[in-house]
Amino acid sequence: VQLQASGGGLVQAGGSLRLSCAASGRTFGNHVMGWFRQAPGKEREFVAAIRWYVGSTYYGDSVKGRFTISRDNAKNTAYLQMNSLKLEDTAVYYCAAGQVSYVYIRGQYDYWGQGTLVTVSS
Repeated sequence: VQLQASGGGLVQAGGSLRLSCAASGRTFGNHVMGWFRQAPGKEREFVAAIRWYVGSTYYGDSVKGRFTISRDNAKNTAYLQMNSLKLEDTAVYYCAAGQVSYVYIRGQYDYWGQGTLVTVSS
């Protein structure tokens, strides 16, 4: 499975961005696609995840109410809509996929994209 993340860029605080994660190659059953982010000098942290078939969604506390994860089955693509962006949202965002039980734990994911940089300016 290959994951291609895109959509990062420079945005002012309060603005919006939408990230995409396109999956190709082997597909599998009720997998999870998730987003993690890593700011300079910090651990990679969970942002959001979606269970592909049932559509259940999960969010990290710091993004609840601002970010929305969704998926397009036909395009095998997951999206992360990020609104009301804050300076502290600046990070490299990674998409990941796998047969995951605990969506918040990055070690549960088998496949990772290359990351896309989001920079929020004041």
